[in-house]
Amino acid sequence: MTDRLPLWHTRSVEQTLGDLATASRGLSSAEAAQRLQIHGPNELTSLARESAWRTFAAQFKNALIVILLIATVISGFLGHTLEAIVITVIVLFAVLLGFFQEYRASRALEALRQMAAPTARALRDGEEMVVPARDLVPGDVVVLRAGDRVPADTRLTQSVNLAVDEAALTGESQPAQKTIDPFEDPQLPLGDRRNMTYAGTIVTHGRGEGAVVSTGMSTEFGRVARMVETVEITRTPLQENLDRLGGTLGKAALVIVGLVVAIGLMRGLPVIQMFMFGIALAVAVVPEALPAVVTISLAIGVRRMVKRNALVRRLPIVETLGSTSVICSDKTGTLTRNEMTVRQLYVDGRFFDVTGTGYEAKGEILEAGAAIDPPDGVRALLAPGVLASDARLVTRNGRSQIEGDPTEGALIVAAIKAGLDPGSLNAREPRVSEIPFTSERRRMTTVHTRTDGDPIAYSKGAAEEVLAGCTHHLCSGREVELTPADRERIRATEQRMAADGLRVLSLARKTGATVAEQPESAMTLLGLVAMMDPPRPEAREAVRTCETAGIRAVMITGDHPLTAASVARELGILTDGHVVTGRQLEAMSDADFQRDVGGIAVYARVSPADKLRVVTAWQKRGDIAAMTGDGVNDAPALKKADVGIAMGIAGTDVSKEAAAMTLLDDNFATIVAAVEEGRIVFGNIKKYLMYLLSCNVGEIVLLAGSVIAGLPLPLTAVQILYVNLATDGLPALALAIDPPEGDLMRRKPRNPRLGIFTPPVVAMLVTGGLWSGIVNIGLFTWGLRAGRPLEEVMALTFVALVLIQFFNAYNCRSDRLSVLRRPFANRWLNIAVAWELALLIAIAYVPFLQRAFGTFSFSAVDWLMSAALAFSIVPVMEAVKWMARRGWFGDLA
Repeated sequence: MTDRLPLWHTRSVEQTLGDLATASRGLSSAEAAQRLQIHGPNELTSLARESAWRTFAAQFKNALIVILLIATVISGFLGHTLEAIVITVIVLFAVLLGFFQEYRASRALEALRQMAAPTARALRDGEEMVVPARDLVPGDVVVLRAGDRVPADTRLTQSVNLAVDEAALTGESQPAQKTIDPFEDPQLPLGDRRNMTYAGTIVTHGRGEGAVVSTGMSTEFGRVARMVETVEITRTPLQENLDRLGGTLGKAALVIVGLVVAIGLMRGLPVIQMFMFGIALAVAVVPEALPAVVTISLAIGVRRMVKRNALVRRLPIVETLGSTSVICSDKTGTLTRNEMTVRQLYVDGRFFDVTGTGYEAKGEILEAGAAIDPPDGVRALLAPGVLASDARLVTRNGRSQIEGDPTEGALIVAAIKAGLDPGSLNAREPRVSEIPFTSERRRMTTVHTRTDGDPIAYSKGAAEEVLAGCTHHLCSGREVELTPADRERIRATEQRMAADGLRVLSLARKTGATVAEQPESAMTLLGLVAMMDPPRPEAREAVRTCETAGIRAVMITGDHPLTAASVARELGILTDGHVVTGRQLEAMSDADFQRDVGGIAVYARVSPADKLRVVTAWQKRGDIAAMTGDGVNDAPALKKADVGIAMGIAGTDVSKEAAAMTLLDDNFATIVAAVEEGRIVFGNIKKYLMYLLSCNVGEIVLLAGSVIAGLPLPLTAVQILYVNLATDGLPALALAIDPPEGDLMRRKPRNPRLGIFTPPVVAMLVTGGLWSGIVNIGLFTWGLRAGRPLEEVMALTFVALVLIQFFNAYNCRSDRLSVLRRPFANRWLNIAVAWELALLIAIAYVPFLQRAFGTFSFSAVDWLMSAALAFSIVPVMEAVKWMARRGWFGDLA
C-alpha cells in the first residue's frame, strides 16, 4: 500500500477501500498502531527553529555587548588586566541571562503549541471515537461534521449534504459541494475533485465519512509546507511599544553619554577612563533585557491560564485580557452546565413531567404527579427527537455522555425514558436526506424511509418556527387541522414554559407525496418539549466578580427571550431593563443601538450577524470586548472581538481557529479567571518597568550630576556595570512574576490607550530615580569633604546605590499599595535580594574582588550609614503612593 497516490479521485469507494486494505467501519486499533509506526504521525514536520546555540550567539548581536567586548580588548592591551577580566565576566553574565530568558520563552511557547493539537473522530474497532489527529493513518475512516477541520486527505465514502470550505488550498470563495462518485479525468484540478477532502480545510455543513489516503507531509497541505522556510513570530503591541521605548532610551543614552564624556574630557580626565565610563553609562541607561522579560511574563501568564482551563493561542491576547471591559457570553454550556434535561412535555392539550437529570437514562413519565405508561402521543412526540438528531448517547468510564448537541442528547434520553429504543428507530426508518439546522432557520428537518417504503419527514426546532410550517396537529391519535385558536393556545403554552426558565422545542412530521419536494411545509405538529440547562454555581460568583471588577457581563443566546431572562436573573446579569431579541435589534438603527447598547444585558433569538453588531457597538464605545462562540457562524464575531473565545468542549474547529483563546471547560468562570491573569501579567510588566527605569534614572542622575557639578567620577566602569547587572538581573525578573495585588479584581478595567506610563507610574519612577541620585550624590560629596580617600568614597557610593535599588524593588511591587502591606509576599524577590546581598558582601570583603571592584572592608558604621540612606527611599515612595491614592496624579488606572 502506498502512503500517497495522486489519483484517488478516479477510484470508486470500493476500489479505494480495497487499495487501502481497510473497510467502511475503519481499522482495528492494533492495525492503526502498526501503520502509525510505518507512516509516522499525521503532522507537518516542524519548520526550522533557532537552536540553543543560535539563540546564544544572537545575544552578541546587541550593540552594547559588542562595544563592551571591544572595550575589554582595549583594556587588556593597555594593561588593565583585572578590569578587563571583570568586564568580561559581567558581559558573560548578561549574555547568559538574556539567553536563558529567550530560551525559556521559546520553549514555553513551543509547549503551548503542542497543547493545542487537534483531535478527530475516527472509526476504530467498528466504533466512533475521538483520537488525536496526529495518530491518524492511511486506511482510517474519519467522520466529518459541520464545523470540523478535516484532519487528513480523505477519499469520501459517505456524503450527506456535505460542503467544505477549501479556500485556503484552492482559492475558491464558495464551499465545495461533495459527492462520493468517482471522476474519470486524472488531471482534474484539486478544486474539482469533489469526492476528496483535504487536511486543513473546513466542513461548513452536512456530514460525511472518508477513508484517509494521505497524512502528514504527504497531504496537499504538506506539499505547501515544504515550500515554507520560515515561521512568522507574532510580536505583541506591548513589545512593539517597548521596542520604541528602547530606541528612545538608546538615543537619550547617546546624548547623555556624549555630554558627560565631553565635560569629563574638558576637565582633563584621561581619555581611556572616560571611554570606559561612557560605555558603562550607556549600558546603565538602556534596559537591553526588556523585550525578553516581557515575553517571559506573557508566557508565564499563558501557562498559568492553561492551569485555569484557558488555552491562549496568541500571546498578544494576554495583555488585551487585562483591559477587557465587557464579556459577551453564550448561555448554554458557558453560563450553564450544558447538561440539558427534558422536564415537561405538552401533547394534545395534556402536560407530562419527566423525572431524572443529566444524561443518565433513568426516569419516569408523570401525569398529575403520578407515574404512567407513556401514551402513544408521547412516543410519537419523542421519536422525531431521536430520528432528526446527530447526537449519540455513549457510556465512558461508567458514565453516560452525549456525543453531539446537548439539546439533541436530552431528547434521546427522554425518548429512552419513554420506552423507545434509538437503535431500533433508526434501523426501522433510515435517514435519506436532511436540511441541517442553521442559526437563521432555527430548525432541522430529516427525511426517512418507512418500512412500507414511503417517505416521512421529521422536523424539530424553535417552537414558533416549526409551528409556522404546520397546518395540522396531533389530536387523540389523529391529524386534525390547526385552527387560529389552536395556534394561540400552543403559543401561550410555549410562553408559560419559557417563563419558567425552560427551553421549548416543537416537533412535527409530514407524510405523503410531497415529502421529497417540500419536506417542511404542511406539517403536523406533534407537541412541545420543554427542557432546562441549570446555571453553573461558579458562574454566579464569576458574574459578581465581574461586577466588582468593573466588567460588564452580557448574555447572548439563541434561546427564547423568557428563558434567557429567567437564567440571566438567576445569575445576576439581568437586574433591570429588558431582553432584546434579534428582531428588535434588526429594527433598531445603528445610531439608536449605539446609544442603547450600554444598557442592554441580555440578547435572545439572535443570529451570528447580530453578535457581530453587538461586538462592533461595544468597541465603538471604546470598550474592550470579549466574545464567546462555538459554532461555524460565530467565526466573524470571534474574529471581530478584541478577545475571541471558543468553547473547547462544544466548540467547532472553525470557532477555535477564529478565536484567540479556547476554554478547555466551556465555563464562564474561566473567562473571568483569564481576565484576572491578564491583569496580573500587565501589572507585573508595569512593576518591572517602573523598577528598572527608576533605577536607571537614579544612576544617570548620580553619574551625570557628579560630572556636571565638577566632582570626580563617583563610580568606576566596573562598578557601574555591576550595578546594572544586579538590578536588571534577578530582582527585576522576580518582579515580573510578582504575586497579584489583593484588590486587582476590585479595580475597573485598564484603559488600553493610557499604556503603562500613567501619571502615577511616571511619578513613581521619576521620584524614585531622583531621590536615589540625590542621596548618592550627597553621600559622595560628604565623603569627599570628610577627607576620606576617593576610592573609599566611591565604594561607599557603590554599595549605597545597590542597596537603595534593593529597597526600591519592594516599593515597586505596587504603584498604589503601601510597601508595608505583605512586604515579603514575593518569595522569589526575597531570594533574589538575599543572593545579591551575599554577592555584595563578598565584593566588600574577598581580597581579589576588592581589587576588581575597588572596595574595602567596610566597618559596621559604614554599613549602617549606607543602609540608612538607602532605606530613606521607602518613606519617600510611600508619600508618592499616598498622593496617588488621593488622585494627585490623575486616574490610577
